[in-house]
Amino acid sequence: MAKFDMKEIKIVDVQVQDIRFPTSLQAQGSDAMHKDPDYSCAYVSIITSQTDLIGYGLTFTLGRGTEIVCVAVEALSFLFKGQRLHNIYTNFGQFWDRVTNESQLRWLGPSKGVTHLAVAALMNALWDLWAKIEEKPLWRLLVDMSPEQLVSTMDFRYISDVLTKEEALEILKQQRENDIETKIERMKTRGYPAYTTATGWIGYSDDKVRELCAKYLTLGFTAFKIKVGINLEDDKRRCKLMRDMIGQDNLLMVDSNQRWDVEEAIRWMQGLAEFNIYWIEEPTSPDDILGHRAILKH
Repeated sequence: MAKFDMKEIKIVDVQVQDIRFPTSLQAQGSDAMHKDPDYSCAYVSIITSQTDLIGYGLTFTLGRGTEIVCVAVEALSFLFKGQRLHNIYTNFGQFWDRVTNESQLRWLGPSKGVTHLAVAALMNALWDLWAKIEEKPLWRLLVDMSPEQLVSTMDFRYISDVLTKEEALEILKQQRENDIETKIERMKTRGYPAYTTATGWIGYSDDKVRELCAKYLTLGFTAFKIKVGINLEDDKRRCKLMRDMIGQDNLLMVDSNQRWDVEEAIRWMQGLAEFNIYWIEEPTSPDDILGHRAILKH
């Protein structure tokens, strides 16, 4: 039996902290577009009427902009205060829609920018609360949900031309018929596959890259990402350095953080092709769908 009864618990307060780290001092997080980043977060605490039940969530930000995200969290908090958790979690997708489409704040960008970052921190805190109520890690909460429950957490408004709610439900039902226990056991013993970016910040020296590659290889990483986009010849040298360190059997990805236009992205990636790049992240504007298709064709 669950420790908490959602029907009896209300959200009584939403608090947010502006937390920043001086990562720019050692070029940690540096890339082609952000040369002096101070990695930060807007850290949200959702306080409930159950004094020992608090949900924590954060959204990744970058230095000075964090204070603006925190203000947006505070502006959205009225939608959360006084809500019963049961009413939120019985149709999470509907609550997401209410928050992201609040009639006045949505003007600031429900799916991008400051309000989107604020919503992310708030929703992450709600997911944390839900997992605590069920006394499970979040991944297991998701795994144990019925297909109907999982679909109810999503808003299909802008993806129904590709995937409808009914189609998603059918896919999930078919997945549950497969050997789910084997998948759960694999998750427990092997974890979820991940790559590291920590080895390839654009401001790192060659010696630092070598040191970190050796470290993460020892930790068992088999996929590595390096930041590119300022100088093609230097990127070739840096990609060669990392490829030499990680070998040919491990994956190497690159990320230009939206630095290029379409033609430049194509030319740049053709220049890096000899290093067997697995994929490129953010080669151009994320809104340029046709541009991404053109890049893919080359």
